[in-house]
Amino acid sequence: MLQPHIPALILAPMEGVTDAPMRAVQGTTGAFTFAVTEFLRVSQHVPPKSVFYKHVPELKTGCLTPTGLRVQIQLLGGDAGRMAESAALAHELGASAIDINFGCPAPTVNRHDGGATLLKYPKRIREIVGAVRAALPADVPVSAKMRLGWDCLDTIYENAEMAAEGGAAWLTIHGRTRVAGYAPPIHWAPIGRVRERLGIPVVANGDIWSIEGFRQCREETGCKHFMLGRGALASPLLARQVAAELGLIPPETNATFEWVPHLQQLVEWTEEFDAIRPGRIVPRLKQWLKMAANFGAFTGFDAIKRATSVEELFATLGESREREVAASMSIAE
Repeated sequence: MLQPHIPALILAPMEGVTDAPMRAVQGTTGAFTFAVTEFLRVSQHVPPKSVFYKHVPELKTGCLTPTGLRVQIQLLGGDAGRMAESAALAHELGASAIDINFGCPAPTVNRHDGGATLLKYPKRIREIVGAVRAALPADVPVSAKMRLGWDCLDTIYENAEMAAEGGAAWLTIHGRTRVAGYAPPIHWAPIGRVRERLGIPVVANGDIWSIEGFRQCREETGCKHFMLGRGALASPLLARQVAAELGLIPPETNATFEWVPHLQQLVEWTEEFDAIRPGRIVPRLKQWLKMAANFGAFTGFDAIKRATSVEELFATLGESREREVAASMSIAE
């Protein structure tokens, strides 16, 4: 799925954001090598098949989105035995690769022995990765996603080594501790040092908001593999720009992005997967546009946020676009 010497761009797992409909939309860009699903929680019991299919409907289509983007399933949990059983079931249902979440900073998850809390127990990381690795055929890769540590940057070195000893084929590292959450600054340099120490690929993740930011991340980490999350949604042209820099697609000039077609795709795929109740579609569209307003160049969200229906939202978006065009023509004159 990820080749050591071949660059890759991966769509990040973001809880409540990059679900099956959004993965399908992002698959149309042609920029991503594959996507990692939102985590599937393994708590007191191995999730039943119905939960796997609901969480990852792509299991029914060879782990490909309807738009051709390959999907890797991510599991989260602290019990090595149940994680191994869950990974084996995921493979039985069609999963071709498993990722293990050691990075989620959510307090509820951490209080229940999941995500970033395991960064405090390096040997448990090795145990969990090793158990999952042993439960799967040799040709099914296991990877791990983690932060630099719980409250200290330096713990990444031991945690990364434990994951590699357990059999992880690659690591994805977000350049912050759990305590830091998403607050600045981002620390890319330790990711590069882990890459230098280990004999497995390392995927750099965190705060790539622009093509200039990507170049800086690549320079500081020396990585060939990168993961985009919020940046890809906030600036929808960014993924293709990064993919072009990595040589995955041809370079583009004067590329533009129109929101309406992509938002319409999100509506259509949401209805297709029946992943969100009809009353949740409008909030879902606003979620994407708010991210683009907060972290990207999208304007006009103040008008959009008052929309109460899909039709009203698209009409407001169209009016906003017309005003932008008129204003640009006035400036040109």
